[in-house]
Amino acid sequence: MAEERPILEEFAEAVADTRQLLSAGRAAGQRELAWEQRDPDWPAPTEPVQAHPAPASTSSEPAAEPAPRVRPSPRLFPARDAPPRPIPPSLGPAGGPGRWQGYGQAHDPAQALALVRDQLGDCERCGLHSGRKNIVFGVGDPGARLVVVGEAPGFHEDRLGEPFVGAAGQLLDRMLHKVIHLQREQVYIMNVLKCRPPDNRDPLPVEVSACRAFFDAQLNVIRPEVILAVGRYAAQSLLDSSRGIRALRGRWGSYRGIPVMPTYHPAYLLRLQGEQEKQEKYRTWQDLVAVQKRLGTSPREA
Repeated sequence: MAEERPILEEFAEAVADTRQLLSAGRAAGQRELAWEQRDPDWPAPTEPVQAHPAPASTSSEPAAEPAPRVRPSPRLFPARDAPPRPIPPSLGPAGGPGRWQGYGQAHDPAQALALVRDQLGDCERCGLHSGRKNIVFGVGDPGARLVVVGEAPGFHEDRLGEPFVGAAGQLLDRMLHKVIHLQREQVYIMNVLKCRPPDNRDPLPVEVSACRAFFDAQLNVIRPEVILAVGRYAAQSLLDSSRGIRALRGRWGSYRGIPVMPTYHPAYLLRLQGEQEKQEKYRTWQDLVAVQKRLGTSPREA
């Protein structure tokens, strides 16, 4: 335990520092931390993928109302022990060379992910497309050993087209670095949903169903050793559970055969104060240490 205390203290300092920046930003009228306020060592995000324009109509007749493109599902995600969900034919055959399962003619995971993103297109598979600014596909190492899964894009994520770029994203970066000994660019980060729900409400089953094939395809390409599910909704979705995050966190689960560690969302930690803050930070630190031990990472890798 003596060796673990310095790590826990650094984690507590990371939460405190991020909260201080967030408070200063709110005092200045900002809703969240701007990207420029993040650690200057991190590269700025690339330009969001441009939307694919809809083909122009050549008919003078009014367009018929499109048929529904998705159907509500009674489950948010497949049961944890269910076999892998078949990949749509347009995303490539189920079998093929390498661990990314033969997506077209791709020869590496980066190319395979690009093909999945291209197939997603300017998605209108659910109603969220009408209010979004950008599709937030995912970012990071296509061959990452660790995938971080959140719930859905927030304000800055929707604006920049990249997950976890606000205050919670800055804290997540420091959590990964200080405890798991991985930099942001060494993991892959994505959300259950790829478009921001209005007023940051919980995702609806029909919305999750519309994203699920592409979510699964990304995991099929990356094949991570561990998934870190941050927040109640991400944990419930991956583990097909209705239990709260306090009951789920700290216990290993599985999604499509990949070990899943649920933990608190960084945004939740930033809202806490007093004794509850100390307790929840310590529990989150325990969850992250479990992931670090599972991966066997060390400070020299960070």
